[in-house]
Amino acid sequence: MIERAAPTVWAGVLAVLMLGPALGAGFVLSYDMVWVPDLALTRDVLGLGSGLPRAVPSDAVVAVLDEVVPGLVLQKLVLIGALVLAGAGAAELVRERSLAARLAVVSLTVWSPYVAERLWMGHWPMLLAYAAVPWLVLAGRRWAAAERGPVWLLPVLLVGSLSASAGIVSAAVLLATGLHRGRRPALLLAMVAAVNAPWVIAGLTHAGEAASATGFEVFALRGDALPAPLAALTLGGIWNTSVVPSSRESWPAWVALALLVALIGAGLRRWWAADSQRTAILGLWVAGMAIAVAGWAAPEALDDLAQVIPGLALMRDSSRLLPLCLPLIVLTAAAGVDALRDRLRGTAPRWAAAVALALAPIAVLPAAWGLAGGIGTADYPTSWQRAGATLAEETAPGDVLVLPWSAYRAPAWNEHRPVLDPLPRMLPRASVTDGDLVIGRTEIAGEDPRATAAAEALAAPDPEARASELSRLGIGYVITDRTAGEAPQVAGETVHDSGDLLLQRLPGEATRPAAYTIGPAALTAVIVAWVAYGLAWLGATTSTVLLLISIVRRPAAKVRR
Repeated sequence: MIERAAPTVWAGVLAVLMLGPALGAGFVLSYDMVWVPDLALTRDVLGLGSGLPRAVPSDAVVAVLDEVVPGLVLQKLVLIGALVLAGAGAAELVRERSLAARLAVVSLTVWSPYVAERLWMGHWPMLLAYAAVPWLVLAGRRWAAAERGPVWLLPVLLVGSLSASAGIVSAAVLLATGLHRGRRPALLLAMVAAVNAPWVIAGLTHAGEAASATGFEVFALRGDALPAPLAALTLGGIWNTSVVPSSRESWPAWVALALLVALIGAGLRRWWAADSQRTAILGLWVAGMAIAVAGWAAPEALDDLAQVIPGLALMRDSSRLLPLCLPLIVLTAAAGVDALRDRLRGTAPRWAAAVALALAPIAVLPAAWGLAGGIGTADYPTSWQRAGATLAEETAPGDVLVLPWSAYRAPAWNEHRPVLDPLPRMLPRASVTDGDLVIGRTEIAGEDPRATAAAEALAAPDPEARASELSRLGIGYVITDRTAGEAPQVAGETVHDSGDLLLQRLPGEATRPAAYTIGPAALTAVIVAWVAYGLAWLGATTSTVLLLISIVRRPAAKVRR
């Protein structure tokens, strides 16, 4: 029992060490990680806005769950849960291996460049997909062997599919391992379709905007101390070099690569001979590496292809799909540890080597205690909540324009850590924000046509003209964060002014133009997609309850015997 629980306990220890201050009071706000006390279920959250639905279905899930669990608590559960489940899943995937091998793969999985970089970047849905991968391999293998599907399959699949990229990873892993001579392929395909339906359908309704996506070179795989393809071998290489741990910029990155290659090389033959699904596992690794390297090797060609293949834009941040490589790494590394133990059988250094292998990933990637200060917590100013409450009481129609006109902020109350502007998520109405991204000296245009029109309206010569043009776009309110820099003035009645925030009601009747509203057919398709998704969550909730009941009954049955 202790040996079975040890890898999960070790995963928990590593998770606490890595998150550190992020588990304290306050929200973790880092780049794309934007959590608020109470996220409203607005039109944008459901994928019915004018821009690409990048946060579908994750925002909708959070908006529903934070009615039950406070957003602050929910974020902590997601962060520590993702890391613990990733480590526990890796250990479970190699449960026939020795304890030393299972502890080693927990370290490799949790203390990974991918985890550190995506955590710092704020890509929490991808962390959940990363955590789901080992469990989906296990579920797929059971399905392919015509065994009874695990009761946790649907919950894990849902948790691992909270964004488009996450859904692609989870679906690919489950189908690659589960459809190989599998039983009931229709049921497996139906589950995958249902959990991905919201972002797929919402994305199709915005296919025109997606076709204009470019920027493959900006978001391509990046090297650190290692050349880009070698960085990908260790599951590193994110495009934003600001979130790369400092140790990855020097010799420890080479040590990490050497350790990983040595373990994989030592265990590759043993794993290949024993794994009946070796072709599927290898295929996932090849796919993950190929996608990651393609953005680095041929970004201009991919930019051209994305103009005619809208879905290709999902591959723009190509290293995001590196979790596809995780199963091969876990399986071969575990076999490598056992191969090393066999060579040391009967010698004193055997357990010393096991301990060293479990600790080596931590030694070569110093990321303890909040990524060595890269992430922390912050409390929202009370004025932000008051502004949201004031807007909730307003009855005039129209959405909200958020100023200054820029996507990211580095507020003093967040210790100047960069973060996607949290203000729109604090508001109870749909908002219009700047979707353009400035990365270095490169500006990538956003895909929201209404945001483009709003930027043109803000260029009008005087505040009154700006207000008039914005009203024609269906914007009824303007909120300005005065602490975030200069913003153009807009004429309107002040309904809230706390010094740092100014909320204005625009004159005239704001009517949302038909050009920025999806048609009846598309609306029907989105509704059907959300119904299917809701049914999937209902099934997952039922499965979770049954699983908890079985766990509770198990000790009681032992006592009766």
